[in-house]
Amino acid sequence: MVTINPKEVSIPVMHSFLQGAVAPRPIALASTVDKVGNINLSPFSFFNVFGTNPPTLIFSPNRRVRDGSSKDTLDNVLGHDEVVICMVDYAMVEQMSLSSCEYDKGVNEFKKAGFTEGVSVMVKPPRVAESKAVFECRVKQVIQMGDAGGAPNLVICEVLLAHFSEDILNESGVIDQTKTDWVARLGGDWYCRASGNALFEVPKPSVHKGIGVDAVPDFIKNDKSFTGNDLGRLGNIAKQPSESEIAHFVHLNPHDNYKELGQMLLKQGRVKEAWMSLLYTEMCQK
Repeated sequence: MVTINPKEVSIPVMHSFLQGAVAPRPIALASTVDKVGNINLSPFSFFNVFGTNPPTLIFSPNRRVRDGSSKDTLDNVLGHDEVVICMVDYAMVEQMSLSSCEYDKGVNEFKKAGFTEGVSVMVKPPRVAESKAVFECRVKQVIQMGDAGGAPNLVICEVLLAHFSEDILNESGVIDQTKTDWVARLGGDWYCRASGNALFEVPKPSVHKGIGVDAVPDFIKNDKSFTGNDLGRLGNIAKQPSESEIAHFVHLNPHDNYKELGQMLLKQGRVKEAWMSLLYTEMCQK
């Protein structure tokens, strides 16, 4: 394990480790205007959603590492308390990257990147028409953490109005993650794409109180063929199945190797059936 003290390494080195480890990060493609109405568009991966009531997004246009200078986005939100945050999917990732170029102040990155300016409803900055999720926001507070290179500037935004493309919604009118194609930032030049085989589901423990890994029998916990994820999945069950349930399961599912069957069922997310198969293995050994 490599241990790093931020006070003992350079800012670029710490920056690289943070970006490589705290990842993937969603990207806020932020549209702002300055005091005279010039439009700016720039992406920020130090960004996330932080609450629902009121709906709150926070992003950070850090001061430039090389010289501590502030970015146009920071100057703009300090002078005009509105921002439009547009989400980025794979179809627009190259254009988004292009908009991060440090063009001269007053240059419109919408035009440089080839994006279409969509008219916002409640705020002055335009929205990126190509984005499939857009948030018109009021800047509630800017917390400046310093004036040195790399210093964060937390821009706290309240969502006033949100827009979502119909083609990422399901029949119930909510976002279907299998229809999205979001991209996220990693370290260096790396990105990742949240679609296809990269998507998977994990049942939330909040649905019920799981018995916990500590309640998983030792014969399973001490078996190195079970991973930490396997144990976590086994621990996320309200109670172990009864002997009568196990007997009924075995009657309906004859198998030569119930441990092997249990591991296969576990990988398929059929947790209760996996429990019954694994517990039957132990019963047979007694």
